[in-house]
Amino acid sequence: MSLALASRSAVRAHSAVFRRQLHANGAVRSPHGEYHHLPFAWPHDKKASFALKLTAYLGIGFAIPFIAGAYQLKKGGA
Repeated sequence: MSLALASRSAVRAHSAVFRRQLHANGAVRSPHGEYHHLPFAWPHDKKASFALKLTAYLGIGFAIPFIAGAYQLKKGGA
């Protein structure tokens, strides 16, 4: 009888732990109450300069492997 009692108490404790751990939080808000999904402020009036900077940043990052490959091929005499 004590084995059955122990197994029931273990099942209850296990389900209680899962009930305590399951919770949902609201959306994280900035201090002034607005929700922002980007980690920086969106440039409202400087869209052209932001687009140029973003394109340059992503373009250079994409071009680095090709530049390195061309350098290695040129260095090897191929």
